Amino acid sequence: MSNRSRQTFLKRQKELARQERQRNKSEKRAQRRQDKEKPQLMGGVDPDIAGIVPGPQPLPWEVDGEMSEEAAEGEEEETRSAK
Repeated sequence: MSNRSRQTFLKRQKELARQERQRNKSEKRAQRRQDKEKPQLMGGVDPDIAGIVPGPQPLPWEVDGEMSEEAAEGEEEETRSAK
């Protein structure tokens, strides 16, 4: 009969350890969820959209409002062939 009480005691200890692990896991999950909801922004600016200017964007082949040499040559060839 002494085996029964020993088994019951071990079973209770295992159950308490399992409950403690579950409690720890749920605390970690809650912490991760809380961190996910409040992202840390550097300087109050979202890094994904930092530096983006609203409105029309400059064309990639234009440099400071002037066309690059390659684009200018390409346009000249187009106008010559169109004539």
